[in-house]
Amino acid sequence: MELEHLKKVFNQFNHSTNFLNHKELVSGHINDTYLIETSGDSKFVLQRINHLVFKDVSGLVTNKVNVSKHLLTKLKHLPKNELKRRVLSFVPAKNGDYYYNDINGNYWNLMVFIEDSVTFETVKNEEVAYEGGKLFGRFLNLTSDFDASKLTEVIPKFHDMSFRFSQFEESLKVATKERLTKAKDLIEKVHHLKEEMHIIQRLKESGEIQLRVTHNDTKISNALFDKNNKGLCVIDTDTVMPGVVHYDFGDAIRTICNTASEDEKNLELVSFNLDLYKAYTKGFLEEVESALTPTEIKYLPLAAKTMIFIMAIRFLTDYLNGNIYYKVAYPEHNFDRAKNQLKLIESFEKQFTETEVKINKL
Repeated sequence: MELEHLKKVFNQFNHSTNFLNHKELVSGHINDTYLIETSGDSKFVLQRINHLVFKDVSGLVTNKVNVSKHLLTKLKHLPKNELKRRVLSFVPAKNGDYYYNDINGNYWNLMVFIEDSVTFETVKNEEVAYEGGKLFGRFLNLTSDFDASKLTEVIPKFHDMSFRFSQFEESLKVATKERLTKAKDLIEKVHHLKEEMHIIQRLKESGEIQLRVTHNDTKISNALFDKNNKGLCVIDTDTVMPGVVHYDFGDAIRTICNTASEDEKNLELVSFNLDLYKAYTKGFLEEVESALTPTEIKYLPLAAKTMIFIMAIRFLTDYLNGNIYYKVAYPEHNFDRAKNQLKLIESFEKQFTETEVKINKL
């Protein structure tokens, strides 16, 4: 990104300071994100929202700003400095909106950077898993009285299993012969799991589990921790919208309990860590159990498997489509991601009965 253009975009927001330096933050698959150093006391996070993925940028920004305002109200008892570290703060643009549309048609928003915080791509110990569970559980609990119907569905059918299978089936029709041959075993595994992977969606459609405010991208890298590994703040709220608790629980487990990164090529390093699952679930339920129904709690183990699967099918679909959705570092990147997630499911399946027992005990 051209430096002068970044400066110009940054100066469209009401931050009352001057641009000094920047560096790109590269953890996300979808948006472009930059850390902006300034002449003032605060640093900022400047984000270009990918409007090819997020069609309703205004709705997306309204969602996350309103949820942050709700959290600020719920946590108003905290000291001001602490509150700034617990909730994302969005900076309005000079036009009065919380986003800016530049001359190239790109959309940007600006947040205050939370100092002295750390993130994790993978979790190596039970302490971080437990604190991550508390953090995401607290987010769901604090937003349990927010009317989810007032949120825009920023990516329609985001975790809709029938929709993801439909996309997958369409990708089989357009994929090259070479990619179909390479992915043959993965395609067979996806078809084998089809029926089981629709259970939570059917419960949602029948009303047996309720719609809530959900984050919808609860990988551990979207949790901020302090330097003592205590949970601080849930970040990257672009996908906040109506959903079910199983989306958030399962996606967190997907990243926390994988013993490797989601694109690790050496599948011998990929397994499901049951101890981290237990630690995360303990922290999660300590914060949100009072807001959940027995049915919601019962299906949390299946949610873990389901959300690992839904990422596998999305990675595989994108590979078959020619890598048009996720950022990739090399042509086979999405293929490796899909293999990784399906290997994680295999490891989970070997422990599934024990997993059910552990959550019932909790």
